[in-house]
Amino acid sequence: MTGRSLELFFVDGDPQGLLTAEVFGWTGHVIRIPRLRLKAGLDLPEAAHTGVYILLGDADDARAYIGEAESVSARIRSHDAQRDWWQTALLVTTSSDALHKAHVKFLESRMVEEAKKAGTFQLDNANIPPRSSLNPAAISNMESFLDTVRMVLPALGISIFESGRVFREKKTTDIQPDDVIFELSTPKHGVTGRARPEGSEFVVLEGSKGRSQWSGVPTGNYPELHAKLLQKGILVVRDGYAEFVEDYAFNSPTAAAVVLNGRSTNGRTAWKLPDGRSFADWEQDQLTGQS
Repeated sequence: MTGRSLELFFVDGDPQGLLTAEVFGWTGHVIRIPRLRLKAGLDLPEAAHTGVYILLGDADDARAYIGEAESVSARIRSHDAQRDWWQTALLVTTSSDALHKAHVKFLESRMVEEAKKAGTFQLDNANIPPRSSLNPAAISNMESFLDTVRMVLPALGISIFESGRVFREKKTTDIQPDDVIFELSTPKHGVTGRARPEGSEFVVLEGSKGRSQWSGVPTGNYPELHAKLLQKGILVVRDGYAEFVEDYAFNSPTAAAVVLNGRSTNGRTAWKLPDGRSFADWEQDQLTGQS
């Protein structure tokens, strides 16, 4: 992958406030509007363009709604009166108003499809909307447009299309000689895990075995994540253990270790290389230029 440049503009000077995002060479334009700044956000020129939008609940209400409109600002004003649970609106349009109705109906359908697949938010959309009829060139353009949206939203802290699942043509369990593989072992509870860092993610490999139930005191949202992985069938209970039946990407070694052990764990020291170095040791070696 080649690097890309994302330009964020904090309209109020507040990182959590009204924000616009653009990618160099991309025609798209993203606006993040906190509900308390709704009028100011909808007054931006790009908000009146044809596009798609996402309504998001707060941390205690992980709901979302995805829609499309020929004037997104007009549609959001309607939703403001009809829906009372959302706290943030994301508007995806183009600076030159280049999208038309068929484009955004296709994007709406694909975004609902991807959000349902990820399962990170509970969608208020009852069904996946039908895709509009586009020619192959237009479909390719819209898929490329969506790829960039999927790159931008995580940079804004929006994980609606991110599930942690790792989709590849080849399994990462096909280990290569130069791969860095960490192991975690808690013999008392039969926990055995293997994982490797990939970019900004820490990927637990298929076949790793953890505890089938959460046993420690609640720590952050980890008990809910443990339960969600079981519910989605990413973790499957076999012979008293919860086994990963596919690779799964965590955002840190500690998150991976906590889920495997079913209790609070320092992943930076629990994950070790075959030579005995912990993740923290290995990271320090990388910083100092050692192998």
